[in-house]
Amino acid sequence: MKKVWKVLGIVFICLVLFWSVINVIPPKKNVENNPFIVGEGQLPMIAAHRGGGDNNPENTMMAYRKAVNEIGIDIIESDLYLTQDGYLVYNHDSYVDRTCNVNGAVSYDQMRDIISDKNNRHYIEDMTLAELQQYNFGYYFRDENGNYPYQGQDVDFVGLGLQIATVEQLFEEFYQSNPDLLFIVEIKNGGERGKLACEKLNDVLQQYPNYLDNIVIGTFNDEIEEELKTNYPHLMRGAPTGTAAKFIITQMLRVNIFDNGDFACLQIPTSYDLGITLTLDKKNIIDRAHQRNVAVQYWTINDADEMRHLIELGCDAIMTDNPVLLKQVLDEYR
Repeated sequence: MKKVWKVLGIVFICLVLFWSVINVIPPKKNVENNPFIVGEGQLPMIAAHRGGGDNNPENTMMAYRKAVNEIGIDIIESDLYLTQDGYLVYNHDSYVDRTCNVNGAVSYDQMRDIISDKNNRHYIEDMTLAELQQYNFGYYFRDENGNYPYQGQDVDFVGLGLQIATVEQLFEEFYQSNPDLLFIVEIKNGGERGKLACEKLNDVLQQYPNYLDNIVIGTFNDEIEEELKTNYPHLMRGAPTGTAAKFIITQMLRVNIFDNGDFACLQIPTSYDLGITLTLDKKNIIDRAHQRNVAVQYWTINDADEMRHLIELGCDAIMTDNPVLLKQVLDEYR
């Protein structure tokens, strides 16, 4: 029995030493230069989710202009889809019915009834850019009083910037005036169309070279993640779900030396339900991500108290549908 206890003691000491060593060794940086990380003690960046869909019609040039020029956000966050004729446009859904008048002058409730049948939906991949530009993408936007300010025949939706927005339009809009503006984009297409979307995005960025280092690209599609990693290694990537989960688990177990990720941003909710609730709004996750030069960005936060909690933790960015509210909360700290 003494020999057994001696062996167990040696094993225990070895495990403690091993665990101590791997936590002393500084982890390698995932990326060398990361503009998405804020400095020590600085407030987090404002990431306008869909351009700030609570304040202005989501994913429109109106929303982007007001977010940047009036609210003063740091990051534009949006999803990308490829049109039938190969243009990259900003939209949250794969179809456009929820935000524009593609079904005519029907009420919001009537529209919801129509698109309850997926066969009635108008999918971006089936439409050309010219077709999409016919519609008013502010049609179903409701203001804080519950009104629809951009409905009606006399609304100049083109002049107001309420057409569907392309990648080229957005970069062109701010390239000269806001060279430090940052972008979070998610490529939603999968398969060959997703690969083509990667190529198109890279081609457009070549025309705006200063933005090459200002954009981080995400996807929930493993095939597209591999495409980005293999063929566009010069572009920063966000951690896909599986990679993010692996990173968080290795950090929780304090075996971060075994994580070999090369992503620039960890974009996570404050909690995740896996049958049990996994709490992710923890300072040690943020601190360990920073050791690897990885930015931590929480989504989608629309509550002031939750914003304050994340500010206190020292995260790098808060994605919100209501950048006006986040700006007010941040101003309290300033």
